[in-house]
Amino acid sequence: MNRRFRKKLSVIASSVLLLPFAFGYAKSSVKHGKRKASVSVSARKKAPGEKTTTADLATKVKGNVYESLGLGKLGLSKQAFDYAIKGHDYLAANGKLQNGDIISIVDFSLPSSQKRLFILDLKNNKLLFHTYVSHGRGSGKLMATDFSNVAESFKSSLGFYVTGDTYMGKHGLSMRLLGQDKGFNDNANDRAVVMHSASYVSEAVVKAQGFIGRSLGCPAVPEALNKPIIETVKNGSCLFLYSPDKQYAANSAIINALA
Repeated sequence: MNRRFRKKLSVIASSVLLLPFAFGYAKSSVKHGKRKASVSVSARKKAPGEKTTTADLATKVKGNVYESLGLGKLGLSKQAFDYAIKGHDYLAANGKLQNGDIISIVDFSLPSSQKRLFILDLKNNKLLFHTYVSHGRGSGKLMATDFSNVAESFKSSLGFYVTGDTYMGKHGLSMRLLGQDKGFNDNANDRAVVMHSASYVSEAVVKAQGFIGRSLGCPAVPEALNKPIIETVKNGSCLFLYSPDKQYAANSAIINALA
């Protein structure tokens, strides 16, 4: 056996002896990679005490609140609810809401003799208020069926609003409403469409005449609940006035942005 052959044989033998260690190193590296991936996934989970986002709240609400709070049994239209949650999410995504935990829904598919204002605490999954609310005298008598964005129409305006600040007016504590649906309610502030109290919004009036009184276009609420409602929803929460109105559904920029 010459010297060159013995040298080659020695190199081959060394490689064979080191082969298990090479495989062991590769296997260890793969395991380490998995552990790193696992750490990366867990790092994306919410840390204890991390603030819940508005998007998280919207997902949670869509999943269970309508059923868990029995809103359907109380008369709230599922379509009204679905539109309201999606519109709330749209406004939040566009930086319009400063009080995103609260949403108010007026369901004009119900007669004024029924409680059709629903105010929800999305963060804690609670129905805070369920009460009467008026529509404009130009929109109808028992049912609100005709809507307008025009001054002096005395009609309610459908769509999404952001609640504004408060002031003391002829109806006492009142709250400005900022219409977000172009062409449907964006004249609300100029029309002085606000939330306020009214003596004609009560169960006693319903019993006396079969429907509550009507406003000049404002969503008026019962006197006893006016202050707690306004204090809850003021300064940047979402208010949605709903009707199964085909023109609104077909032409609202907000509704159609969600399709």
